[in-house]
Amino acid sequence: RLQKKSCFISQSKCLCALSRDSNPVVFFNITIDNKDAGRIVMELFAHIVPRTAENFRALCTGEKGFGYRRSIFHRIVPNFMCEGGDITNQDGTGGKSIYGGKFEDESFEVRHTGPGLLSMANRGRDTNSSQFFITLKKAEHLDFKHVAFGFVKDGMDVVRRIGELGAKDGKPTKTITISDCGQIM
Repeated sequence: RLQKKSCFISQSKCLCALSRDSNPVVFFNITIDNKDAGRIVMELFAHIVPRTAENFRALCTGEKGFGYRRSIFHRIVPNFMCEGGDITNQDGTGGKSIYGGKFEDESFEVRHTGPGLLSMANRGRDTNSSQFFITLKKAEHLDFKHVAFGFVKDGMDVVRRIGELGAKDGKPTKTITISDCGQIM
């Protein structure tokens, strides 16, 4: 258990090197089967992937009239990742960006080097919308395929708890909902 924690700490140090005071910070309040489970706070790498970060930020605030509030984590693979953000169908088949449909892959500069990384889920090159995932471990096989655009600053314990509620096929064993979300900074 201590080894996993120190792995996250070293990953956080690496990601903190990418941190900027000017980057937006957003949050998800999470419920599991309608019970409060805690808050996830994330910093978005607006200085590296501004369009991707802006899409996620605006979906957190709901300022365009739609967003992540009341959406679910529809796919959870233990020891790999937690995926959510299908704001249209709630099952992994949909999604919507603030740019009106899909948008292009912006940059693959940030690699999937460990737990707590925020990255775009997609269906191939240049098919980003609202779906995203949070890594539970290093996932280098996703590099150059998925745009990583932020990291969990606080609430990794909540992410790990969510990660325990999945199965090999990705089907969650409980309903994990983003009950509220927004921007902190």
